[in-house]
Amino acid sequence: MFLRKRQSKGADDLTSLCRTLLSHRGDVSGARLATEVVRTWQSLDAAGRESFFDRLATEFTPDATAVAAAVDAYQKHPAPATLMRLQRAVDSPRQELFRRWNIAGGGTAALIELRRRLLQTLKAHPERAGIDTDLIHLFRSWFNRGFLVLQRIDWHTPAVVLERLIEYEAVHQIQGWRDLRRRLDADRRCFAFFHPALPDEPLIFIEAALTTGMSDAVQPLIDPESPVGDPARADTAIFYSITNCQKGLRGVSFGNVLIKQVVEDLGREFPRLRTFATLSPIPGFRAWAEAQNARWTQVDAATATAAVKLELTMLCAQYLMHARRDNEPADSVARFHLANGASLDRLNWMADPSPNGLQRSFGFMANYIYRPEDLEHNHEIFARESRVIASRAIEKLARPAA
Repeated sequence: MFLRKRQSKGADDLTSLCRTLLSHRGDVSGARLATEVVRTWQSLDAAGRESFFDRLATEFTPDATAVAAAVDAYQKHPAPATLMRLQRAVDSPRQELFRRWNIAGGGTAALIELRRRLLQTLKAHPERAGIDTDLIHLFRSWFNRGFLVLQRIDWHTPAVVLERLIEYEAVHQIQGWRDLRRRLDADRRCFAFFHPALPDEPLIFIEAALTTGMSDAVQPLIDPESPVGDPARADTAIFYSITNCQKGLRGVSFGNVLIKQVVEDLGREFPRLRTFATLSPIPGFRAWAEAQNARWTQVDAATATAAVKLELTMLCAQYLMHARRDNEPADSVARFHLANGASLDRLNWMADPSPNGLQRSFGFMANYIYRPEDLEHNHEIFARESRVIASRAIEKLARPAA
């Protein structure tokens, strides 16, 4: 009983501080209040956070009576004054609370952490969705391209940032400092977006290999023992990993802008580069294939026959070209690159023979091509029709057998 009272008191104290912060008008003392709000939030345990989420969901919402009155006034007399009254009525007090919370030192990071924890609860508490809506609305404004800083990451980057790369890498795990150093060598590039409020926290980063010809396997690109090539002789940039670092910023799009900016920067640095391509995972393929036919659950892709390889390759092409979710390509990585204006160029058998690669895609990886002159056209087609732009070879593989 004492523990529950203490947890409730923590949420009560934070709620009271939030109400005071909302009603306060002084800038200096407001910053102090916001700092106290952040500290109190950070001191809550799991049960205290749950209680506070409930209060955010119920006590910082628009006044339904005021909204109804404003709607009625606008319908009777649509004019700028009644429209402004309606806009003020529907504006969530939570948004203003979060704006004021953000003026504290560390306020932005605290709000990102708040949303990360909130997202973990939404399935069990759908009534909290309004909190998420308010946060994502603000984050999309605060983290737009105008505020983002693109930085190249190399071996001279501060250690705290390099440690973050090792921690956050989500596609091909970095096996310590030696592995990281190879990924930052002369024939490799790593770029990240940062925000001024989070100077040591990458928001998203991308890793690229400068090669001769388009790569069809990932292991040589991430092998710490691979020989270092001459980047001046490279004709291809292979983007083999892209990682979103902040789970609390899910739904804020950085990747499309990042890839296009990196393509431009690499093109200026290395005029010999002619091809900009990815070597991308196909995370949903195996699960989809197994759902189509149970026989694929028994396949050992690493020792498959030539006939099985061909059948799987055709099936993979069909998956990427035709499998749909909400009228868009079912594969999440495909959706990302196609929406950016890339085109699906090639499938690579056993490109990722790691246990993870075999488990999610029978080891297949895909090359998506970023042709600067085609990006806008391809993006418009995908946005309008959700059509997969692909090479003739992929289209042929995806055709059903006669």
